[in-house]
Amino acid sequence: MHPPENHHDARIFVIDDEPTNVLLLRRILGHEGYRHVHTATDPMALPQLLELGWPDLVLLDLNMPAMDGFEVMDLLDDLNEHATFLPILVLTADANTATRDRALAGGAMDFVTKPFDRTEVLLRMHNLLQTRWLHARLEESNRTLESRVRERTAALWQAQAETVDRLAMAAEFRDDSTGAHIRRVGETSRAIALELGLDDDRAELIGLAAPLHDLGKIKVPDRVLLKPGPLDEEEFAIIRTHTEVGHQLLRDSESPLLQLASVMALYHHDRWDGQGYHDVRGEDIPLEARIVSVADVYDALTHERCYKEAWPEEVALVEIADASGRQFDPSVVDAFLEVVDRPVTTA
Repeated sequence: MHPPENHHDARIFVIDDEPTNVLLLRRILGHEGYRHVHTATDPMALPQLLELGWPDLVLLDLNMPAMDGFEVMDLLDDLNEHATFLPILVLTADANTATRDRALAGGAMDFVTKPFDRTEVLLRMHNLLQTRWLHARLEESNRTLESRVRERTAALWQAQAETVDRLAMAAEFRDDSTGAHIRRVGETSRAIALELGLDDDRAELIGLAAPLHDLGKIKVPDRVLLKPGPLDEEEFAIIRTHTEVGHQLLRDSESPLLQLASVMALYHHDRWDGQGYHDVRGEDIPLEARIVSVADVYDALTHERCYKEAWPEEVALVEIADASGRQFDPSVVDAFLEVVDRPVTTA
């Protein structure tokens, strides 16, 4: 909460076990125009004072029974949930260096030696309240700046995600003009990542990067990509190049999203048993690529393509489960089956 810009509206606590000192300070501050002065001769009453609101300044005696000033400062520090700058003006008859050093270490900002002078007290209060006000304005400025940075970062991230989505659609447009396949693969990949226990930010990044896994198909000729029948050896060699092409298109980006997509593009056709496109197997295949591999194959099986009819979902799930430990990472398959939440009996 902001302290009032008018110092006379500041909330001031006076905590001193000497009633005479409390009465004198109340009179001095009242005559000076301070309107919200709250006092206590028992430091144990601090919680009741705090029910009135957080103070802008505390005038605090050090040597008190039951709870001394050092304990009061510790309690205020513990209760200061928002780390608000709180100036504390110590009122003490003990002027030795050790006491002052301990008070400064505990949170005190300034000292007035008893018996105190009216003018000195008011000047030191004014300076501390001015410092309190400047800190509050700085905190508010920082909050505003942080909010603007968050908004700007969110806007940039949204723009990047939209650009990635459009780029993925461009690669997919020839054999899926709706872009539905890449979006489904992204959503399924994100869900698998969460099921595997990855944190929300990582899972979100995987979901956004997954649609770019087939970006390299942009360089595959239509006669190969759209061929309705089986590919011959030469055509299959051409289709295999899309992993390298996609990787090359994305790998030099400074964006973590595109860097991750480049890894997915390169490795999403590699198999757990090492019989995939590259000479890698098992956990040497990046986890993100193992995730998108399952999501991509499942979606391809369950939707019509130019070269095949859509498989029934139950049949596709059996196929995925049967390929666990051979084509796919078993842990990823298990997570995927939890995501689809269907009981599957392997052949």
